[in-house]
Amino acid sequence: MDALDTVSLAILLGSLLVLAGILSSLLALRFGAPLLLVFLVIGMLAGESGPGGLHFDNVSIAYTVGSLALALILFDGGLRTRFAAFRSVLAPAGTLATIGVLVTAALIAPVAKVMLGVSWTEGLLVGAVIASTDAAAVFFLINTRGLRLRPRIGATLEVESGANDPFAIFLTFVLVEVLLSGSKPWLSLIVDLLREGILGGIIGFVGGRLVALVLNRVSLTQGLVAPFVAVSALVIFAFANTIHASGYFAVYLAGLVVGNQKIRAHSSVVLFLDAATWLAQIVMFVLLGLLAWPARLPHSIVAAVAVALTLMLVARPAAVFLCLAPFKFEWREKLFIAWVGLRGAVGIFLASIPMLVGLPSAYLYFDVAFVVVLISLLVQGWTLAIAARKLGIALRRADIPPQRIELDLPGQIDQELVGYSVTANSPYLRRGLIPSWAKPTLLIRDEHIFTPEEAKDVRAGDYVYLLAPPEKAQSLDRFFVNMPPPRAPDPQLLGDFFVSGTVTLGSLADVYGLKISSEHMDITLAEHFADELKRPAKQGDIVHVGPIALLAHKVARGKVTTVGLQLAVPDLDEAKSWRGRLNAALARVRQWLG
Repeated sequence: MDALDTVSLAILLGSLLVLAGILSSLLALRFGAPLLLVFLVIGMLAGESGPGGLHFDNVSIAYTVGSLALALILFDGGLRTRFAAFRSVLAPAGTLATIGVLVTAALIAPVAKVMLGVSWTEGLLVGAVIASTDAAAVFFLINTRGLRLRPRIGATLEVESGANDPFAIFLTFVLVEVLLSGSKPWLSLIVDLLREGILGGIIGFVGGRLVALVLNRVSLTQGLVAPFVAVSALVIFAFANTIHASGYFAVYLAGLVVGNQKIRAHSSVVLFLDAATWLAQIVMFVLLGLLAWPARLPHSIVAAVAVALTLMLVARPAAVFLCLAPFKFEWREKLFIAWVGLRGAVGIFLASIPMLVGLPSAYLYFDVAFVVVLISLLVQGWTLAIAARKLGIALRRADIPPQRIELDLPGQIDQELVGYSVTANSPYLRRGLIPSWAKPTLLIRDEHIFTPEEAKDVRAGDYVYLLAPPEKAQSLDRFFVNMPPPRAPDPQLLGDFFVSGTVTLGSLADVYGLKISSEHMDITLAEHFADELKRPAKQGDIVHVGPIALLAHKVARGKVTTVGLQLAVPDLDEAKSWRGRLNAALARVRQWLG
C-alpha cells in the first residue's frame, strides 16, 4: 500500500505543478514574461533547493520527456509553416541554422575554455549546447506586446529555429561522442551529417505524405484524427532515430509536408497540437527546473555570465551579420535578428545529455546553459518589443486579432466553415469587401440564425460564418479587424478576387495599404479605368494601382462593372521600369542637345 500511496502522491504533485504552470501563463501574458522562464522558476521552487523540497535527479526521464516534447514542437512548427514562406527564406534561414550554429559555437569555445578551465572540445560543446534559438518565445513576446513582425523577418526566424535545432543536436551528439571515445576524423563527421540529414529528409517527406494519405483515405473516428497525427509524428521521429537518421529534422519536415497538403479535420488537428505542445512544453520546462540546483550555481555563475554576454553581444551578432551578408537584409533587420536570438528549452535539454552519458563535470554544462537561458530570457526577452519598435521591424496592431472559428465539414477537404464576430471598425463592415473564394453562409444576430439573404445587411455585433479553403482561412482576418495596412499585398487575398466597379480606390487602400492621394480616395474603379484608358473599356483591359493589377472582368457599354484583382506581373513591371528609365534618359539627352 505504501508503494501505491507514493505513486498517488507523485501524480498529485506532478499534476499540481503542471496546473500551476498553466495558471501562471496568465501572469506571463499580462506582464510579457517569457513562459519558459515562468515554468523553469516553478520547477526550481518545487525542487530540492526550493521551498517545495522535491527530490528529482532522474536525468533519463527528463531527457525522454524533452525528446518527445521537442518532436511535437518541431512537428507543430512545420505544420504551421507555408511552403511559400519556407522557400522565400530558405537560403538565409538555412545558412543561419548551419553555418550560424558553427560560428556561434566556435566564438563561445575560447571564452568557455578560459572561464571554465575546460579543453577546446569541451568549450566547443558548451557553444553547441546554447547555439540554437527559440522562435516560439520570440513570437509569444511579440504577440503579447500587440506587435507583428515584418513577414520576411518572421519567416526567417521561424524557419531558422526549426532547422537549427536538429543541427545543434547533431553537433552536440558528435562532440559528446568525441569526448567519450576520442577524436573523430572531420571527413567522417561530414559524412555522418550528410547521411543523417539525407535519411532524415527522406523519412520526413515519405512519413508526411503517408500521414496525409491515411487521413484522407481512411475514415477514422473524428476524435481520433488529431491523436493519430500527433502519434504518427512521434513514430516518424523515433523511427528516424532508430536507424541513426536525424529524427528532429525528419519530424519537422513531416510537419511541413502535412501542413501544406489538403487534409481532413485540419483545424481540429491544429487545435489538438496546440494543446499537446503546450502541455509538453510545460512538463519539460518544469522537469528541467526540478533538475536545476540553485545552491550549485554560484560555483560557475561568473563563467556562465561571461558566456551569456559573449553569446548575446559577440557570437550571435557575428554569426548573423556573416551569414546574412550575401542576402539583401537591411542593417536594422540584421541587428534585430541578432538581438532576438533567444535561448530556450533546447539549450537546457541538450545540456542534460552530458549528464545522461556520465561525462566528467557534466553538471557544468547544465549550470552554464541554465544561466545563459535565464539571462537571455530576462535581458533579451523583456527588451525584444522595444528593439522591434525602435528598429522599425514590427508594426503595432490597431486592435486585437479576431477570434476566428474554424469548423471542418465532413465528406470533403476543399472547404471549411470560418466564423467571425463583426466589429464596428472592421473593413468588412465599413467597405463590404470580401474575397470571392469566401462565401457568406450563415449570420447570427441576437441568438437568431439567418441566411445572408434573410439578414439583408450586416451589423456590428453580428456573427458571420463563411465557406473558405482551409489554407486561405487565416487571410480573412484582415477583413474582420482594424489591422494596419500590410507592407505588400497578400496574394491569397488577391487570387480569384472580384469586386464591383463601384468600389472606390479608398476601399482598396484600406485593405491593401495602397498609397492613394486624398483627392483620389472616392474615385470608383470604373472611373479609374476610364481615366487611365482614355477610351471605352473592353473586357480584358488591365490598369494598375500600385502593385495591384485591375482586370476588366465584365464590361457594359464601355463601362467596367466587375473588376478582378491580381498582383502585377514582376517581369512586366521590371520591363516597364527599364523602358521608363530609358525613355527618361533619352528625354534628358534630347533636352541637352537642345
